[in-house]
Amino acid sequence: MESSPALEARIREKAEKLEQYHDRITSCRVVIEAPHRHSRKGKLYLITVDVTIPGAELVVNTEKRNHHSHEDVYVALRDAFNAMTRRLEEHARETRGQVKTHESPPLGTVIRLFQNHGFIATTDRGEIYFHRNSVVDGKFDDLEEGGQVRFAATEGEKGLQATTVHLTARQNTSAAGG
Repeated sequence: MESSPALEARIREKAEKLEQYHDRITSCRVVIEAPHRHSRKGKLYLITVDVTIPGAELVVNTEKRNHHSHEDVYVALRDAFNAMTRRLEEHARETRGQVKTHESPPLGTVIRLFQNHGFIATTDRGEIYFHRNSVVDGKFDDLEEGGQVRFAATEGEKGLQATTVHLTARQNTSAAGG
């Protein structure tokens, strides 16, 4: 598309604001395209923002969005730079090691079962109490002593207490085989 001084000024303004999210941006390239020329619909602007920082190149574009609001080049530009801001923030968290990792819940073995509660043995936390209501999907009656479970626990009044207990595939198989 043809360049305009007002659009170039907006792009420079948006690019400068990106420095708030990463202070070592070495380049920022913006491409604006208007490929859709339908007679009944307006043109949808496609914006690509390509930012280079030490050790990485981050690219976002509005191509997949196909919003009618992107008939306005300034709206499409805003959305593309908002997406780049999120990518820069995410990249900064990753490099600082602040990305959340979802570990599997710890594994334990059911060692004792009573009418409404039981105990799980673990290799690193000792014995953990659980109530029948902690067993996910109401499968307390499917538990067997010696069966493996995954659990989440918190410190209770009398020590560790499982807040959720999940039967593992191994526990489910032994319960089904009976």
